[in-house]
Amino acid sequence: MQKKLTLTVDERVYRGLHRRIGRGKISRFIEEVVRPYVVNEDLDAAYKEMSMEESREQEALEWSEGLIGDSSHEGRIART
Repeated sequence: MQKKLTLTVDERVYRGLHRRIGRGKISRFIEEVVRPYVVNEDLDAAYKEMSMEESREQEALEWSEGLIGDSSHEGRIART
């Protein structure tokens, strides 16, 4: 089921959408751009696809381990 949505955009954005995307195609364009940010199935699929890339997964692991190391020093209260 589709729902109608009214958006307000800057006039330059409006003209650019009509010029580049074309009249009658703007709704589909906006939906395709926004969908990954708001529909969980697409987001889950994107995360799964990203996890299949070994170099990206290794980089994410190193980044998260770095955060764990940083947090071990935070929140400590000096005792006197």
